[in-house]
Amino acid sequence: MGSLSTAGEIVARLRGAGFETYLVGGCVRDMLLGREPADYDIATAATPDDVRALFARTVDVGAAFGVVRVLAPDGEYEVATFRAEGPYLDGRHPASVRYATAREDVARRDFTVNGLLYDPGAGAVLDFVGGQADLAARRIRTIGDPATRFAEDRLRMLRAVRLAVDLGFAIDEEVTAAARRFARRLEEVSPERIRDELILMVTGPDPARALSLLRDTGLLAVVLPEVEAEVGVPQPEEFHPEGDVFEHTRLALGQLRAPSVTLAMATLLHDVGKPLTLVRADRIRFSRHDEVGAAIARTVMERLRFPRRETDRVAGLVGRHMVFKDIMQMREARVRRLVADEGFPELLELHRADCAASHGDLSTYRWVRALLDRLAGAPPIPARLITGDDVVALGVAPGPRVGRVLRAVENAHLEGEIHTREEALALARALAASRGRPEDPTETPLPSP
Repeated sequence: MGSLSTAGEIVARLRGAGFETYLVGGCVRDMLLGREPADYDIATAATPDDVRALFARTVDVGAAFGVVRVLAPDGEYEVATFRAEGPYLDGRHPASVRYATAREDVARRDFTVNGLLYDPGAGAVLDFVGGQADLAARRIRTIGDPATRFAEDRLRMLRAVRLAVDLGFAIDEEVTAAARRFARRLEEVSPERIRDELILMVTGPDPARALSLLRDTGLLAVVLPEVEAEVGVPQPEEFHPEGDVFEHTRLALGQLRAPSVTLAMATLLHDVGKPLTLVRADRIRFSRHDEVGAAIARTVMERLRFPRRETDRVAGLVGRHMVFKDIMQMREARVRRLVADEGFPELLELHRADCAASHGDLSTYRWVRALLDRLAGAPPIPARLITGDDVVALGVAPGPRVGRVLRAVENAHLEGEIHTREEALALARALAASRGRPEDPTETPLPSP
């Protein structure tokens, strides 16, 4: 992270050697807003060779762009030579770079609020781009023509949204219009870069507003068409007085507090199955929207190149988010299995956000919290007495029936009806020989509201 004092010392040493030098970018913006900067970047007339000669510990991180990292006891400081850039032919990298003046260096940057220079020795701000006026107006505006800035790097459209949300600023109308015009160009950006921006939005200070801005700028339809499809999808007013599915999703995101990536993404995607499962019968219904949504969520996570473990977790949360509607009627054995699952804390938090963003009834959430307190001192769930292979060996064909037999045996074990492997095998044999289905009424999903 570093500190202002050390950054000031680096600036002072470079200036003492005769090189024009400033703090630049987000750290200047944050200091003027009274926020703690995440890091301190430095722009200078010194070349990388000059910087390496002045500081004992450095690392080259972008030699082609004139960037050197100075290592200090309290952190690392990026020192970049003033530069101007040639045209961006690939929508991400400049075709050429040359050393330049401070004014030219600022002119190539993205947003005016990130284009301020600061001399810590003199306590003076240098503003070539109107950044101070935009800070006062609480406005996100590009340096120069927004279409040009977005053509240079398509990801800047998403960064405009993220910056507006992080700072609580409005986006300039010209910037919004340009984003709408060039939104489809985001398809040229790698999924990984889009994913990283999206993560910062949904785990940031105001994910509900981020979702609104993504929709208003036309970016949502490109990045997450599955969520865009929720706009205008009606819901039964007795369960969802807040409005359509998109509004519900937006409000649910707003209920989260410092969520994990998987909880935030699961909340964002928990109702993506509703547009495809909408049925108007006695009332609006979304039968099996959790199951359909889990498959869609997996597709989204894979498209955005999330790690496999996070993809599995999010798909699982979306697929099980309706489980709480039956939890008070479940057998104790199934409830214990459910709450013992590694992902249950996130599943319960998703349920809370889901309810708080709709009917507001948190009675089931409170019931589960009380149950967790009661189970806190209970012995752990015992290991299975038999496996699926054991059930198959008894003559049950591989398939769903094997799982149903196993669950029935586990229920009996958890509820103290059987205790040994021999008793488990005897019960499984009896269930396998039965023509009926092993009974566990809570295993059959009821129609979803």
